[in-house]
Amino acid sequence: MKTKLAWILLLYSLPGSSGALRLSLWRRLKHLGAVSLKTSACVLPDRPELHEAMQWLAQDVRRRGGDVTLVRTEEIEGITDEEITELFQQARTADYEEILAGLKELPSPRGRGGGMPAEGVEKWVARFQAVRQLDYFDCAAAARVEEALRRLGGAGDVRKPVVLRTRDHQGRVWLTRPRPEVDRVGSAWLIQRFIDAQATFVFASDAAVNPDALPYDMVGVEFGHHGDDCTFETLIKRFALDEPGLKKIAAIIHDADLGDGRHGTQEGAGLLAIFRGWAQMGWSDHDILARGFDCFDALHRMLSTRKTCKKS
Repeated sequence: MKTKLAWILLLYSLPGSSGALRLSLWRRLKHLGAVSLKTSACVLPDRPELHEAMQWLAQDVRRRGGDVTLVRTEEIEGITDEEITELFQQARTADYEEILAGLKELPSPRGRGGGMPAEGVEKWVARFQAVRQLDYFDCAAAARVEEALRRLGGAGDVRKPVVLRTRDHQGRVWLTRPRPEVDRVGSAWLIQRFIDAQATFVFASDAAVNPDALPYDMVGVEFGHHGDDCTFETLIKRFALDEPGLKKIAAIIHDADLGDGRHGTQEGAGLLAIFRGWAQMGWSDHDILARGFDCFDALHRMLSTRKTCKKS
């Protein structure tokens, strides 16, 4: 028996004179990988990070004079799961075709035997990885792009991001969504304790407001949910942080954030309640981070023999 899919349906109505709002909404929906059902309706798979992103989008549209309704459902009358999935496949196929067209314009790989990648291929590798993040149903066209990138000298498995060096990510501004909860607080703690000791953090519902910042735990960004991993797990893998205490914390955050019970941990539920309570008490985002860091310092000390280095 087929598993029934769940969807987030966004219905919107915008003032007739709000061309800027309409364009902004279209760009943000495209950034999330949403597809249109009708003129004023779009849909996404019902996933926690996508639902929260849609909530922020809806709030912003209402603030700017529009009207938005969000619906979470397992059935949309008049269209089947297969037909909705096909809409996503068509959208991602178009994205992959755009990449293939760009790759055709590149020169052949440089060096004897094609040992050096073709000039400009890095841009298309990055574009491919960005589209893959929005490819919620594994479009078949991805394999054609991957093969084309290999022929042009793309290094290794282009679906698998390379391991990053912490020394290349020092003194940066990191941006995430407001009202941080377990994954966002835990990821900020991980960043400052193990990746970028001088990191500073800012908050916005749209990464575009601060293009110089490194966004994390947002939809469609490098440091976010990938596959079945929460953001904390993504950061551990991208920076190859191989430390037993961090892996134990990752399991706690995963269970609390995704709610799938994969690791059978319970501690994250308490952290989630605390962080939400602080937000309801009117604490600022930065205050929640600061106190949350104390929570994760204590948790890490309990789970690991390694001491963390606090920011001086």
